[in-house]
Amino acid sequence: MKKHKICIAGGGLTGLIVARILSNEEVDIDFIFGKQKRTNSVDLRATAISESNFHFLKSQIKDLDLSLFNSINKMILFFENKGKIANFLNLKQKKDLIIFFENRKFKSHLLKKLAKTNVQIIKKSLEKVNVVKDEVISKNFSKTYDLIILCLGAETAIYEDIIGKRGIQKDYSEYSITGSVSHDIKDLTAQQFFLDEGPLAILPYKKNFFSFVWSVEKKYFLKNEKRINLLVKEKLSSLLGNKKIIIKQSQKYPLKMSMKKNYYKKNTIILGEGIHTVHPIAGQGFNLVLRDIQKLTELISRNIRLGLPIKNYNIPEQFSKSRKPENILIGLGIDSTRIFFKKNKFLDPFKSAMLSGFAKSSLLKDLSKKIANMGLK
Repeated sequence: MKKHKICIAGGGLTGLIVARILSNEEVDIDFIFGKQKRTNSVDLRATAISESNFHFLKSQIKDLDLSLFNSINKMILFFENKGKIANFLNLKQKKDLIIFFENRKFKSHLLKKLAKTNVQIIKKSLEKVNVVKDEVISKNFSKTYDLIILCLGAETAIYEDIIGKRGIQKDYSEYSITGSVSHDIKDLTAQQFFLDEGPLAILPYKKNFFSFVWSVEKKYFLKNEKRINLLVKEKLSSLLGNKKIIIKQSQKYPLKMSMKKNYYKKNTIILGEGIHTVHPIAGQGFNLVLRDIQKLTELISRNIRLGLPIKNYNIPEQFSKSRKPENILIGLGIDSTRIFFKKNKFLDPFKSAMLSGFAKSSLLKDLSKKIANMGLK
């Protein structure tokens, strides 16, 4: 029986995870990894995923290195009003609440394990996709496939020819400042501070190390760009009550919201930030991606198991119909959360009263944990 042929393009976490999961199937997979640009900067980001998504990864990737992950069972949320920091919500459970990992180490692990499978790794930069012919084109390389999965990130001209530009777009005029911090704080847990300057998250990815994500307005960042590391250190020292923190390095990323109307065309599917990019305020961006991956790989596995074709079938359509509603609702919900917590001298006193009531409601706490963990299922 002729094997199905799948192309997965993109060397980020999304592409690597999809390739690793589908490597368990009886399919021919080409993974276009792309030539890596030489750069002196190291990806300093850490990522947060939910308990359910972590279990999904463990169930699908049997050789997953669990030492790369740090499980936390508590998260504390704070709100700043008139210069005072107040704790308004504590989320806690006996089992894992949230799991953190370093992006660069997880990528390296996935690529190393993928090289030991039957997946063909092609180190070429993707130049074009001919959707009509189901053809992937690169320098001195062209090939047709039954299914093409593109995981090329948020910014690529290739997508416009496939799914167009239509969708919900918003430029936040903000920067996300992120970096790695070493510390000697005992029992540090995950924390989210809604500050006057913008939301700041603490992501403990291993003992004595955490990553921070601070989203600030563009004008604030540009005004303080030359001393941003000092400002971050002062802010973290003040919030955590510890002076012995060392910022290894920091990076900045412009923040936008993008929720695409189309997810596919013919047998080519877009996956990851190419179809939805959300504000980091709620730490849900990659959770949405993982739920997308779970649904897509389920659909592909089902067809293979039933002996059905994956080419010219309804997998792309089913994937889109299944995932788009939740992605849009969660994306808009995150945007509303950002608006709610944005500093406003007239509304902040009312926010404080509302948040005080929120902290007392066990129903709202349970609902918050369930949505963060399982989405809108």
